[in-house]
Amino acid sequence: MEGGRHPVVEGELANNAETFIANDCLLAENRRLLLITGPNMGGKSTYMRQVALIALLAHIGCYTPADRCVLGPLDRIFTRIGASDDLASGRSTFMVEMTEAAAILHHATANSLVLMDEIGRGTSTFDGMALAFAILRHLIDKNRCLTLFATHYFEMTRLSHEYTELANVHLGAVEHNDRIVFMHAVEEGPANQSYGIQVAALAGIPTAVVRAARKQLREFEQRATVDPLQPDLFAQDFSPEAPEPAEAEQHPALDHLAAIDPDALTPREALDALYALKGLLR
Repeated sequence: MEGGRHPVVEGELANNAETFIANDCLLAENRRLLLITGPNMGGKSTYMRQVALIALLAHIGCYTPADRCVLGPLDRIFTRIGASDDLASGRSTFMVEMTEAAAILHHATANSLVLMDEIGRGTSTFDGMALAFAILRHLIDKNRCLTLFATHYFEMTRLSHEYTELANVHLGAVEHNDRIVFMHAVEEGPANQSYGIQVAALAGIPTAVVRAARKQLREFEQRATVDPLQPDLFAQDFSPEAPEPAEAEQHPALDHLAAIDPDALTPREALDALYALKGLLR
């Protein structure tokens, strides 16, 4: 897709005399998964949804909001986007997320278009990152589907060295005087941060809270350089494994001690047993 746009968002921006930033998207046999990083509010979800909308509109013979579009056959479009629960059925937000991810992993084919947005965010960092890593691997190795995978786990961008079918792209932003300007342009390569605190400030979080968050972030970063709070899950440990110690033969004194019933001993017998144990230890 060249010059792709989101028709609904573009229409809303036009009403406010603003211009929608069009973006390209290339998915092919040797580029089956785009790992999308970048700031909150940067446009990751919009970009993913516009690709799916353009694909759907093209397949039904409709107008497509793009300068140029060349598509092969798609059998289905799968999405795992947003955060919602189903409390009436006893399903938490994370359970809904995992249920939808499971459906994708079971049914997506090489002709499917898959949108994965922030998978693994509903649980602890270790669990979430491990799940995101494993799900991405499965999508590439087993499903072989065309995938847009947005994440804030920057550690995953290293997988481009392992999988030639994976390409890193990011949506850029510029920070100036503690303020952030979103470029909404998709660029090749991984992002270097998420600008979460800056977005929180834009949302109206009190200045004192934002200042405290910046201070806490600096402490985390400084501590991570000495004693990482979150070890790299994907770094390989090449140190040789220590050999398991040989099973030691049990000392005779332990067998003798195990055979003693303390409650059945007279004081004299207890003293004799103690001397016998000392003899065995010699």
